Amino acid sequence: MTARSSATWRDVAGSAQSRSAALPAGQVSRGAAADGGRAVASSRKRARPALEAGLKRANFGEGPGLPTLLLLPQFLILLFFFFIPSLRALTQSVLLSDPFGTTVQFVWLDNFKALFANGEYRQSMWVTLQFTVGQNVLTLLVALVLAFATDHIVRGRSVYRTIILLPYAIAPAIAGILWAFLFNPAVGPLAQMLHALGIGWDPNLNPNHALILVVLTASWKHICYDYIFLVVGLLAVPVSLMEAAAVDGAGPIRRFVSIGLPMLGPTVFFLAVMNFIYGFFETFAIIDAVTRGGPAGATNILVYKVYVDGFVNLDLGSSAAQSVLLMSFALLCTLLQFRYFDRKVNYGV
Repeated sequence: MTARSSATWRDVAGSAQSRSAALPAGQVSRGAAADGGRAVASSRKRARPALEAGLKRANFGEGPGLPTLLLLPQFLILLFFFFIPSLRALTQSVLLSDPFGTTVQFVWLDNFKALFANGEYRQSMWVTLQFTVGQNVLTLLVALVLAFATDHIVRGRSVYRTIILLPYAIAPAIAGILWAFLFNPAVGPLAQMLHALGIGWDPNLNPNHALILVVLTASWKHICYDYIFLVVGLLAVPVSLMEAAAVDGAGPIRRFVSIGLPMLGPTVFFLAVMNFIYGFFETFAIIDAVTRGGPAGATNILVYKVYVDGFVNLDLGSSAAQSVLLMSFALLCTLLQFRYFDRKVNYGV
């Protein structure tokens, strides 16, 4: 490896970290991969006309009949399981009715006002924020370490990757029961280890322990999802850059921080948004299996509170108002993340 190749990886790593900040918002960076992989870019340009020609030749026959037929099942699923329930929730959020719907009263925004005046709802918002941020950070960190570690394994790589992906096939409720058993203060093996270390672990009574347990469970269940995307992202990192950095004396951590991580910027951003949505909407079964919102509401996240108020307390108006706020809050935070990270992420390929 020549001095020129050693300088190349430094230039590419530096450009990957600095170009996004130097460009104004909305302008797309060319990225470090274009600097270090000109041969790959050239081959893509040569293959592009053939690809475009193939796309032009592809057709579904004459008329919109077949495309409409193929899209119809997905449209029906969205209609019956998203649009109609969303419209129903929006309507119910401005009504006050008994559980059987025999008496209905239009109350406009009173359900929403009552929510924000309720200390229990504000506590649930704070718990949801803690849970989502903790799960998001832990999932991404562990997935990044695993992806980079298995990327450098030569023998048995497929075996390691298969083992890491196994939790994705486990149902959330089963995962919750498994972790609840492992950390059960009476019979759980991991709880017994903590007791031997002098840690009085008891998620049934300690709110902090309960929150830590559900964060660990949700993260363990979702790490494999992030891992898949990060492994694919690492495949796009030019091997020559990593080799040049290694010859130049950069260790694994330096290579990951200076080269791998900047080039994974778009993937990390996408996963951060998906983890955020996962924590808000897809962890109901884990909470229900592990803690059921307790103790003392320490794990009563918003999506679980919607269920408790609607199906346990039979307060349909409040439950519908909470679901509308939950969706609106998630959409707002997602838009804010896009606007903020648009200046931070390098979208070059």
